[in-house]
Amino acid sequence: MKKVLVPLAPGCEELEAVTIVDILRRGDVVVVTAGLQAGPIKASRGILLTADTPLSEAVGANDFDMVVIPGGMAGSQALMDCPYFIEYLQRMFKTGRLIGAICAAPMILGQAGLLNDLKFTAYPGVISPADYPTAAYTGNAVEQDKNILTSRGPGTALDFALAILEQLMGRETRDKVEEQLVRP
Repeated sequence: MKKVLVPLAPGCEELEAVTIVDILRRGDVVVVTAGLQAGPIKASRGILLTADTPLSEAVGANDFDMVVIPGGMAGSQALMDCPYFIEYLQRMFKTGRLIGAICAAPMILGQAGLLNDLKFTAYPGVISPADYPTAAYTGNAVEQDKNILTSRGPGTALDFALAILEQLMGRETRDKVEEQLVRP
């Protein structure tokens, strides 16, 4: 069974966080949400989210197939300022495990040194392509290069989550979940 870590920090984008968790769980992926702080996490629009476990404990586990980071500027900044999370992302990357980031969260990947020589996308204007001269910002809704998947923002969250599900569980599972969503 595939297992995914979704970190939740104050100011994270709740639409992205909940969409990622929901779609992956519909596809029978084990999803663990991990809070940067104890107690309820106030997301960018004031919705309170409750994490399954503290992030400081979750990153010590070596049993996640993927980490997927929801955006939101304040939440992304909080995770960028968390050294143990940056180190965790670097370990995940070095071992070839999957990493996903949407909206403002790709800037965390930049902080971790993971955008070098990659195609990526992010919320428009959040990352200056000049800061990553060996990377290529595409502006696509979803971008995958090597073991990194990125996406633009709340409006692309469903496409992003489905792309992650396909990567983890295959096209058949993605199609089954997408059919249940009754998308046009």
